[in-house]
Amino acid sequence: MDFWILYRLQELHNGFLDGLMTGISFLGNAGWFWIVLTILLLCIPRYRKSGIVMALALILDLCICNLALKPLVARERPCWIDPTVKLLLDMPTDYSFPSGHSAASFAAAAGLFFYHRREGSAALIVASLIAFSRLYLFVHFPTDVLGGILTGLLCAYLARAITEKAGKYRASEKKKRNKGRYFKKRDIFR
Repeated sequence: MDFWILYRLQELHNGFLDGLMTGISFLGNAGWFWIVLTILLLCIPRYRKSGIVMALALILDLCICNLALKPLVARERPCWIDPTVKLLLDMPTDYSFPSGHSAASFAAAAGLFFYHRREGSAALIVASLIAFSRLYLFVHFPTDVLGGILTGLLCAYLARAITEKAGKYRASEKKKRNKGRYFKKRDIFR
């Protein structure tokens, strides 16, 4: 089934789509687009919390997807199995499952979506295009992309949960410190 979908997508190739999909896929290379966006959002107070979640989600994604799952599953890429399909980009050298482009894209985009729906929706559209480009370019199977999407969403969810828990802990610690200061000042005036 995976190859059937990939071969049908090969029928869509034309000069315009080839250029567009290659450019869109480039946005996901090494997660650079999402890393730059995360850094920018960390610099803007209104978006800082989502930037923190995005950064943590990308770190979790790197650990889970690239360092754990890819070597563990060690799935060959479709372009390795069928080298007759002309590639529009350099032959990838790492394993196929899950799609790192898809995982990083959905980790960052979902992290933004949790706190800023409009901007997050736009990010999810970009993430979806990046994921689709990996199929169009014949470097991932559909199940790789689906696995990447699910991994990315899981990383975003975990990053949000960790960030919220840390925020609540910091708030309670600050409250305790402030309460202690209040009583100390009050004791001075007695």
